[in-house]
Amino acid sequence: MRKTLLACACACAFAIASAGFSSSVLAQAAAAKPEPEFTFTGNAGLFSDYRFRGFTQTDYKPAFQGGFDFAHKSGFYLGNWNSNVEQALFNGASLEMDFYGGYKTTFGDFGLDVGVIYYYYPGTGKVTPGIDAKNFEAYIGGSYGPASLKYFYSFTDFFGLNSNDLGLPGNVDTKGSQYVDLTVTLPFDGGWSVVGHVGYQKIENGKQVGLIENDYFDYKLGVNYDIAASGWIVGAAVIGTNEKRLFTVGDLSEGGGRTRAVVSLSKTF
Repeated sequence: MRKTLLACACACAFAIASAGFSSSVLAQAAAAKPEPEFTFTGNAGLFSDYRFRGFTQTDYKPAFQGGFDFAHKSGFYLGNWNSNVEQALFNGASLEMDFYGGYKTTFGDFGLDVGVIYYYYPGTGKVTPGIDAKNFEAYIGGSYGPASLKYFYSFTDFFGLNSNDLGLPGNVDTKGSQYVDLTVTLPFDGGWSVVGHVGYQKIENGKQVGLIENDYFDYKLGVNYDIAASGWIVGAAVIGTNEKRLFTVGDLSEGGGRTRAVVSLSKTF
């Protein structure tokens, strides 16, 4: 009987040791889980207004937005993003589709992002033939801690602004327009974060194609809340520009850059 008890004790001890060893191995295996070759994510959101570089793109009306992103572990990525827009602003187009691709990497605490983006508006040109609201830009950006700085350069006419297409003299285009984006995001406990942004847009030959200025500043100050850490983000921000009437197309007789609050609900999945 003692031999039986001893055998049982040894068996139990071996089982416990084996279980402990297995748990340790599993924990190490989980910790050493290899990075996936690629990730595929989506995003969607409802916004009370769609602002691009400070100016409304929906005549101060709501917008539904969403897109997809593919990222390879090497740092290369591709993506698509979409939103409804005001037809009067984009010569008959009611949809914006952005296509982008680039490369991201880090050097210690410093992040680098370089790529290109094409803004496409299917159906543009319906109202005034020959004027196509499109834009193709390259960008380079850096980030450190909560701050990021990004520079954009346009290789095409800035969203279709060209003196010939607009019936203006001078054979003037807007290629070479530039934008600088400085954004600071400060996270806080409980799912809260505060976002501050200032941007500077220079439109090459802007006055010569009918704008009141060649450049302007835009700004944003907002707060976001991640609902119960679920990934559902509620946001509220004050957005505006220093040149309210730079664009006065369609119903925007008072200008598209007025300072207003924008609220949103978005989700990344």
